[in-house]
Amino acid sequence: MPKMKTKSSCKKRFKVTATGKVLTGQAGKRHGMIKRHKKFIRDARGTTVMSAPDAKIVKSMMPYDR
Repeated sequence: MPKMKTKSSCKKRFKVTATGKVLTGQAGKRHGMIKRHKKFIRDARGTTVMSAPDAKIVKSMMPYDR
């Protein structure tokens, strides 16, 4: 049986934690920071846990991540 391939775009963008949750970068930080509130910029630092329905899609594209 051949090995399943991991989607290259997913392995660059997402990380799966030990408990199986998917970590991703915060959305909405590429441009337009002038019109954003300081609180939004503070809260959008680092990574966030992806919602369960979206995480299910990502995990299907990353078969060997646990």
